[in-house]
Amino acid sequence: MELKIRDEFIKLGQVLKAAGLVENGGEAKEAVQAGEVKVNGEVETRRGRKCVPGDVIEFNGESVLIQ
Repeated sequence: MELKIRDEFIKLGQVLKAAGLVENGGEAKEAVQAGEVKVNGEVETRRGRKCVPGDVIEFNGESVLIQ
């Protein structure tokens, strides 16, 4: 899946919500803090991590490419 952003970055928690991988911010926070989310192949535990075009976010068997 691809997620097009209008700004120069989007926070990791917002990516999960915008892509429909989680229902709300609380669920995003739990998933990230539990080490269930990867950014560019590496586990990321900071929900506020800035994701930029070209980053690939993986969660629950799904992947999202930031455009």
